[in-house]
Amino acid sequence: MTTPLKSRGLTRRQLLSLSAAAGASFVVGTGFVASSNAAWAMETAALKPETMATLIQMARDIYPHDQVPDQYYAVAVKGYDSAENAEQVEAGVAELNAAAQAAGHADYLSIGWEEDRVAVLKAIEGGVFFQTVRAGLVTGLYNQKEVWPIFGYQGESFSQGGYIERGFDDIDWL
Repeated sequence: MTTPLKSRGLTRRQLLSLSAAAGASFVVGTGFVASSNAAWAMETAALKPETMATLIQMARDIYPHDQVPDQYYAVAVKGYDSAENAEQVEAGVAELNAAAQAAGHADYLSIGWEEDRVAVLKAIEGGVFFQTVRAGLVTGLYNQKEVWPIFGYQGESFSQGGYIERGFDDIDWL
């Protein structure tokens, strides 16, 4: 079976290693976004892969948690990859890239320092696009049961009798 990458003379492993050596956070290909340093990838349906990669980086910069892998941020923004949202999201990312260019960068993804990316986000934070993404991330990121253990959250307790009977007094950091 010939894959598109092999037809270009590269295996997936070679592509990922080249992008990691170049310092890229994401590998963007035809219809997919992948992590350059972890084993995950996602297909895009309505959005350009570059747009999805920008959304993932934007999500990480809005709610930064070093201990949370990019794959959970990807899951949090995956809902924007639909035909009904595509036009608005593509326009919003274009606005974000324009703000990055006004700050002297090629685009948002090319900004190497988090502090510089946050400055660009602050330039658009009053806009509808930024507020929509920020608000969606609250549930999109923090409602993933897989990230709860990273934060030390044991999950809802109602179905198990409540916190009084289960963990109410196990705080060891006070």
